[in-house]
Amino acid sequence: MNAKQVWKRLAGRSRSSSPPRQGPVVHGDAIARGPDGSHGYILYLEDLTVSFDGFKALNALTLYMETGELRCIIGPNGAGKTTMMDVITGKTRPDHGSAWFGQTLDLLELTEPEIAQAGIGRKFQKPTVFERHSAFENLELALAGNRAVWANLVAKLSAAQRDRIRDVLQQIGLSAAADTPAGALSHGQKQWLEIGMLLMQSPRLLLVDEPVAGMTPQEVEKTAELLVSLAGEHSVIVVEHDMEFVRDIARQVTVLHQGSVLAEGTMDEVQNHPKVIEVYLGEQ
Repeated sequence: MNAKQVWKRLAGRSRSSSPPRQGPVVHGDAIARGPDGSHGYILYLEDLTVSFDGFKALNALTLYMETGELRCIIGPNGAGKTTMMDVITGKTRPDHGSAWFGQTLDLLELTEPEIAQAGIGRKFQKPTVFERHSAFENLELALAGNRAVWANLVAKLSAAQRDRIRDVLQQIGLSAAADTPAGALSHGQKQWLEIGMLLMQSPRLLLVDEPVAGMTPQEVEKTAELLVSLAGEHSVIVVEHDMEFVRDIARQVTVLHQGSVLAEGTMDEVQNHPKVIEVYLGEQ
């Protein structure tokens, strides 16, 4: 099922068992569009609450993200960062609230595969690649989508598909390692390869979890360049604990604390926010 089919399915889905949901409300002067790469908001999270055995992992979380934006999410352990991404990707269903992709796609009505097909890709902290296959073959498998793995490997790629793979290899800095088995790549290169595998699926929104953990300083620098280069054509959410890295890439930072948004703004603004200093930096 491709993105268009997901949208068509949602539009035609029966809602006789419950009243229809209202689309997200546009605040201020922004014009909201669908997740088609145009301007406006691409992600609406409103009043999200998720509880686990009485503990509120998310507590009335509200967050809006513009199309093409690179947003960094920071906060102490237990702030709700992972749970927020779980809700966006359909892994966790909230007790209350709403989550919209563009103006018309209600994420809470879709399964995880449908959300991925609609254009949301997620990269976890630990890279997951096919280590016995080359970097080129990893991207080929990602391009192939949901077809059988063996068929993917023996199928003949078109010239356009080969060009697409080469373009992504260049974008992630692995052109010289195209024929190298993924298992022989450095930790940083594996991270870039997995980002490349997501890019092969042309996502509109990328969720990237702690991308520079365990990297060398040189790999951190290259990762910063890569993520900054993706913004604009893609919308990117980066969850990260490395504050120097966040400062290097962030235009807008959201600080989470106890499942809610504590502060938003530039890195300088949030670092000087009294509440952030108190609860996140541990200073008086």
